Amino acid sequence: MPTTPLDKIRNISIIAHIDAGKTSTTEGFLYFSGLTHRYGNIDDGTTVMDYLPEERQRGITIVAAAATIPWKGYDFHLIDTPGHIDFTAEVERSLRVIDGAVVIFSAVEGVEAQSEKVWRQADTYCLPKIAFINKMDRVGASFERTIAQIDEKFGDVALPMQLPIGLESGFEGMIDILTGETIHFGGADNSELLRAPVEGEAKTLWESARNELIEKVSNLSDELAELYLAEEPIPDELLKSEIRRLTQERKLVPVFMGSAKKNMGIQPLADAVIEYLPSPIDCPPRKAFFTKTDEETEIKPSPKGDFTGFIFKVNASKTADLFFLRVYSGMLKTNAVVTNSRTGEKVRARQIYQVYAKSTELIEEAHTGDIVGITGLKDCGIGDTLCDTRQPIAFDRITFPEPVISMVVEPKSIKDKDKLDESLAMLCREDQTLQQSISEETHQRILSGMGELHLEINIKRLVDEFKLDIRCGEPRVAYRETIKAPTVEKVVFDKVLGDLHLATEVEVEFAPMEMGGQMFDVSVAMRDQNMPRAIIQTAERTLVAALHTGGLNGYPLIYVSAKLKSIKYLPDLTTEGAVAGAVMQAVNQMLTRVGTIILEPLMHLEITAPEESVGEITMYMQPRRAIIRDIANVGNARKVICEVPLAEMFGFGKALPRLTGGRGSFTMEPSGYQQKI
Repeated sequence: MPTTPLDKIRNISIIAHIDAGKTSTTEGFLYFSGLTHRYGNIDDGTTVMDYLPEERQRGITIVAAAATIPWKGYDFHLIDTPGHIDFTAEVERSLRVIDGAVVIFSAVEGVEAQSEKVWRQADTYCLPKIAFINKMDRVGASFERTIAQIDEKFGDVALPMQLPIGLESGFEGMIDILTGETIHFGGADNSELLRAPVEGEAKTLWESARNELIEKVSNLSDELAELYLAEEPIPDELLKSEIRRLTQERKLVPVFMGSAKKNMGIQPLADAVIEYLPSPIDCPPRKAFFTKTDEETEIKPSPKGDFTGFIFKVNASKTADLFFLRVYSGMLKTNAVVTNSRTGEKVRARQIYQVYAKSTELIEEAHTGDIVGITGLKDCGIGDTLCDTRQPIAFDRITFPEPVISMVVEPKSIKDKDKLDESLAMLCREDQTLQQSISEETHQRILSGMGELHLEINIKRLVDEFKLDIRCGEPRVAYRETIKAPTVEKVVFDKVLGDLHLATEVEVEFAPMEMGGQMFDVSVAMRDQNMPRAIIQTAERTLVAALHTGGLNGYPLIYVSAKLKSIKYLPDLTTEGAVAGAVMQAVNQMLTRVGTIILEPLMHLEITAPEESVGEITMYMQPRRAIIRDIANVGNARKVICEVPLAEMFGFGKALPRLTGGRGSFTMEPSGYQQKI
């Protein structure tokens, strides 16, 4: 198949709050590009990108789905992500491999809690953004209010590129502020784009909006400012190129509008992806490091360079896992042998696929900038770097949040024990915010995740997809521990095992860290050039593993820093095993000396409900240790914003309809930990 030039590739993700219209917008891209012949509908369960039975049944996105979409000679490698906070890891790993984001907002609800979350996640990866204000046809929709909220929340970055024609049910199109044209939609499915020069009273509105746009861009562009102040005409191409530059510098976010369900505004949005979001060659080089020396390097998007790719998603299977890979440089051919830089082992990419959500198409090779699926890889997982065998390099791995809720999962029949273990392992390979373990006391299987919905959906998958007959315990909070005080522990390790004499001495400094920040900080504060690197690496790995193993009450430790201050190295006596034993002894000694406190997960909760239900909601929340931070107006409704321990939230999803007469909704996300009362 012909290779798409790098400047004609756009690697993008669609991100938003739940139910803002991400999947409907993506389905519009698929339909108008010609990839599908029917506009997928969430209500009908006919979406291409939401292909899991649970996604179609619930009408929500659960897993990130990828598709390569042709658009006017360009290729969009597009990833549609979940909006529910329980699946935020899917967003995190998708953002890691894209170059720009399309952020969807509802014109009715505006900037919601998860909207802020995904925007900040995109900022973490320095991603340029364009915005699409959806649901302009709904009652209560306001383009101006949503623009104001974007500016208020994110720092005066919104650049409206269109003006609405009509409001709410009367919404029928938009005015293109750059070109001065009206855009209407015709045909049975609104697939016809009807452009005409703006006329009458609307022309005055357009001229005012264009001047405001030019003024906002000129404040950030010296070239435009000179023309603007001299009252000279500003060429459209210059204005467009400056908006593109400022978008990619993350100083502006062009904002568009429409109604994805009514097929309105999708084509101009797709055109905007080409105009304003970067290609791989517009992006700065990716930082990496040589695995043998730890020396930092940069990976540039070079088609002729050594192959480098990053695995960001896995679809697990009993027969052959499908690994989703972003190619950052070079080319990967079918059956090519490459190195997994994490393990140092060579692996073979037996098949390469172009991905269209659930469907795949076999291809012979993948090129720089491509996002593809690969099968045949052994011992590979999310966050692994694949590279040329001659010079192993690695990107930083993805870090995932700790699970906050657990549930016992057991087969009803003993003969299904192995099948359950295998199925749980597959689910955990796909989603690294899921963790499975065995209870030391009861020897039962425990599945841990990010929330009730997260566990509920995966339990349903065990039943429906894996055909398992299982029983589950009640959800319970995943508590954590932290240490009470700082301490420095010195351990002398001296043991004789048979004919083997092992000896070393380690000194480790431990300290509690500020809650809400970094979970762990394991570092090395020693500069012994004669120390074998393997000895230091073993000490670091053992420290991390020991802290994860748990505190005095058996819960994993968090908010702890551990600094390796010294290791006494005796060439004939100090082995990796001796160092590991000494470090473990230092951790146990520290726990006994300073003690620990138990922490419980705290949630940030936002409840949107009619004004007359606010009293019922606050009365329900107060005995549940909730701290109400604010009660804000949201259109005709009210939003109750509070923090509440997760332990008090079980069953809240079933109680809210009763409290609000079925007219309430809520979003909840982790907000750190507090000492358990």
